[in-house]
Amino acid sequence: MSNASAPSGSASPEGLSGSTLSGWLDHIAQLHPAVIDMGLDRVRAVLAALDLPPTCPVIIVGGTNGKGSTCAMLEAILMAAGFRVGTYTSPHLLRYNERVRIHGREADDATLCAGFAAVERVRGEVPLTYFEFATLAAWASFAGAGLDVLVLEIGLGGRLDAVNVFEPDASIVTSVALDHVDLLGDTRDKIGWEKAHVYRPGRPAICADPEPPQTLIEHAHAIAADLWLAGRDFGFDGDSQQWRYRGRAITRGGLAYPALRGANQLLNASAVLAALEALRDRLPVSAGAVREGLAAVTLPGRFQVLPGKPVVILDVAHNPHAAAVLAANLASMDRFPRTVAVFGMLKDKDMAGVVRAMHGEIDVWHVATLPGPRGASGAELEGLLAARGAEVRVCESVDAAWREAQAVVTEAGRIVVFGSFLTVGAVLESRGKG
Repeated sequence: MSNASAPSGSASPEGLSGSTLSGWLDHIAQLHPAVIDMGLDRVRAVLAALDLPPTCPVIIVGGTNGKGSTCAMLEAILMAAGFRVGTYTSPHLLRYNERVRIHGREADDATLCAGFAAVERVRGEVPLTYFEFATLAAWASFAGAGLDVLVLEIGLGGRLDAVNVFEPDASIVTSVALDHVDLLGDTRDKIGWEKAHVYRPGRPAICADPEPPQTLIEHAHAIAADLWLAGRDFGFDGDSQQWRYRGRAITRGGLAYPALRGANQLLNASAVLAALEALRDRLPVSAGAVREGLAAVTLPGRFQVLPGKPVVILDVAHNPHAAAVLAANLASMDRFPRTVAVFGMLKDKDMAGVVRAMHGEIDVWHVATLPGPRGASGAELEGLLAARGAEVRVCESVDAAWREAQAVVTEAGRIVVFGSFLTVGAVLESRGKG
């Protein structure tokens, strides 16, 4: 990782004042020599120069898996309660605009460009990474939107992630599992310590992981955060028809299951309700708003089952923990005579661990090379699968894998698209063109 601090040599703010969104994205991709450069000093300096203090409560969501679902449920429930919500998430599937949502709608190009311009005007010679610039630009985009609450998703880790420069009124850690081990550590204890740094002294600190690492608990205690643990301070129970949330002071019963599919969604939903319980004096939410929000929530690419036949399931699962959840969700469905995978991954992920978790649920693998320097080749994936005796077909692209999978599956079969945001995004794009 680079710690470069040399002048960026980028175009002047005046030269970019009329730039399109794609122009800004090209610009911010070239400012820093490293894709990831962990640290908050650069972001803090530019945030101070922006001089845009928060005007509403802020909720930060971190964790290995489940962040996107948690943010989506927070957004949906808070909107149902009548609040104007700003939501920042990453990465996107099809359009950059997906990352910045203002009251349930993707920010338009003009709003995003104004946010980028605001950051560029005060950045000086600070060489922000793509994600750092994007995060500050999102903050600037929210500034004039008259929002009542902000929901911000951590990009990577927690302690040194750009989003962690903001001061949350409550923080959620959804889960702790092995991912980004080169940056965060190779044990759950190390990763849990990094993620626990989204917590703040005296503020609600929600942990949805049913078996949190001791390091997370110890850090929360060390800073005197108000730690809410799943199974101790909040939890859930239910039957096949409905479920109940149990918090410290509030119980919400007769709840329909979240519109988002998957076995882990009640863990995420209960963490959302715990955070809202902790903030109830500032963000009061009725039982009706909870029900309406959970029924209305949507999030592409998270065990998303497309209408029609054959059954098509899209899931961005890209680490062993997420893949194990996907495998369990697939196993809980009705039986299918044949399940075909469209599979592509980034090579800095635990590809072998994902293959191991999913191996028993797939009959035929259509593996694809993902674009860019981080993309794993189809040949690399084929090697991992061939060692397990899997039936594999190597394709030059996700689009080609998707076409081949469709050609070999009958209406009674099932196609599972997974392994990366890039894989799912490519299939969504292909379907849109079709």
